[in-house]
Amino acid sequence: MTVEAAEYRGKPIVHIEVRTSSTPPVRYKGITWVRPGPTTRKASRDDERVLSERRRAADLPYDSRPVEIATIDDLDLALFRSDYLPSFVAPEVIEENGRSAAQQLTSLRLAGPEGKPTVLGLLVLGLDPSAHLPGAYVQFIRYRGKDLDAPIADDQEMRSNLIGTATRLAAVLRGHLHTSLTEVQGFREEQAPDYPFEALREACMNAIMHRNYENSNAPVRIAWFDDRIEITNPGGPFGQVRADNFDRVNDYRNPSLAAAMKSLGYVNRFGRGIGRIRAALERNGNPEPEFVVDASSWSVTIRRTK
Repeated sequence: MTVEAAEYRGKPIVHIEVRTSSTPPVRYKGITWVRPGPTTRKASRDDERVLSERRRAADLPYDSRPVEIATIDDLDLALFRSDYLPSFVAPEVIEENGRSAAQQLTSLRLAGPEGKPTVLGLLVLGLDPSAHLPGAYVQFIRYRGKDLDAPIADDQEMRSNLIGTATRLAAVLRGHLHTSLTEVQGFREEQAPDYPFEALREACMNAIMHRNYENSNAPVRIAWFDDRIEITNPGGPFGQVRADNFDRVNDYRNPSLAAAMKSLGYVNRFGRGIGRIRAALERNGNPEPEFVVDASSWSVTIRRTK
């Protein structure tokens, strides 16, 4: 429902528009009402069947659905042409194609048939995705200690699109990494970070990819303590994934976002994230990662190398 000031016959009025639900039937106190012609009545069994069929016909994954209150102006079209489009389409094809930006956005599921940006479009190219998807940002906090009551050394909110957030997050993580020289065979020395950057990148990108954008306004949180890093995102097991098989079985709450992140190079292989985190930590001498998976969230704790 939208409410806005308007004018009618020279008089100021309040204009209220109630849009048709994309997930009918809608019930009020357990009852569905329909309005055939000028009458209003309780929905019959056939009425509800028709409404349910209408919902199933338009039932797309959440990240592929248009966001009705968003417009193309909410997207960074320059970023789309320079970074996103070349990742999916060969340059010579783009040059010969001649389609408008709106048509290109629609073909890549970044916008719906009516030109409204989809959830995917806002996440990947939005100027500020959190303006329409409140939890679509990353919160980074660096504590100068081992507990939540320790002084805060750095606190940042990253509210850009996927491409901007990934760039900024990489710089922030690298800025807080510490390296030391360790002696190896033959009087040689090599640098050893307290955390392998590959493991941090994989954990953060997986959190962004798998989080629940539909039913939660909480951000992806990265809490960096003196002895560990905790990465948490809203969104528990999805589909065939359970708390007892999450490290062996994969499914995708946001399939379009997962495909986009793979094409852009932010994730390398589907279903390999946890294995890559474990392997990177082992090579660097860090303890095993600690995962906590419940019905509404997923988190991993990465401990500093000893």
